[in-house]
Amino acid sequence: MARRLIGRMVLILGILLIGDSPSVFSAQVDYCKLFGAVYIEKNPKLADFRVYEEESEAFSNIKVFEVDSRVYADQQGLWYFTDKKAFADFSVYFEPKKGLAEFSIYFIDIESFAGCND
Repeated sequence: MARRLIGRMVLILGILLIGDSPSVFSAQVDYCKLFGAVYIEKNPKLADFRVYEEESEAFSNIKVFEVDSRVYADQQGLWYFTDKKAFADFSVYFEPKKGLAEFSIYFIDIESFAGCND
């Protein structure tokens, strides 16, 4: 009897941890402060964040400037995209539906404007 109860509890815990909910990482991080190396996930369940790319700067949560080197991705909104997940600080999935994204971004051309869109 006790084994069955423990087995069911473990199963329920596993379902809660693996389900479609946002990652534990994203729930603890202020997305406005994100910077560094970024890996683009193809599977939304594997990404740290689900983001939506806005067409207008006015409606985005973060203004992102894409830097050419990981060394320069050292402040809010400065992202360096890497092809190697092992070298990334966090991963994102570009969500096609805004309602499913955790936050939205807009790519800007001027580095000094990168960061939260207040």
